[in-house]
Amino acid sequence: MNLQSNDFEIFGLTPSFGLDRMKLDERWKQLQREVHPDRHASSDAQLQRQAMQWSVRVNEAYQRLKDPIKRAAYLCELHGASVDAENNTRMPSDFLIQQMEWREALEEASSAGDLEDMADEVAEKRRRMIEEARRLADDESDYPALAQQVRALMFVERFARDVEARLEQLGQ
Repeated sequence: MNLQSNDFEIFGLTPSFGLDRMKLDERWKQLQREVHPDRHASSDAQLQRQAMQWSVRVNEAYQRLKDPIKRAAYLCELHGASVDAENNTRMPSDFLIQQMEWREALEEASSAGDLEDMADEVAEKRRRMIEEARRLADDESDYPALAQQVRALMFVERFARDVEARLEQLGQ
């Protein structure tokens, strides 16, 4: 293995959006057993440092690959289609209208039931968008479109957190 390898190479996976989560988890545990710094505690300082670097690298790769949005963004990066979410916030008008409607509904929601219904709606939208991301990556290899989808998913994720926060406020 090489620290410069991409995340998929480290895990011995074909670069794709759709991956077997159980296989990923099993490989992560295997890699951690191999590189965990505690396993190299009696080694010299250089080997301990390398074990620490590998452990950090494996954990970073695992965190990126296990999260579908981070994985999609990483695939975009690998294929030269930067998500650039900080600088590119352009979205289709129908998506922006939906976001405005959701925001208004969140402000007007007065019961936990309303918020739970909203959370369910947002979760279903997220599920459909994740499936579309899989299609764009694995079936179409359309990484610029995938980058746009990732930016939209980031909006949906942020809104889902806002709904959850509002639910927690009502619970207090």
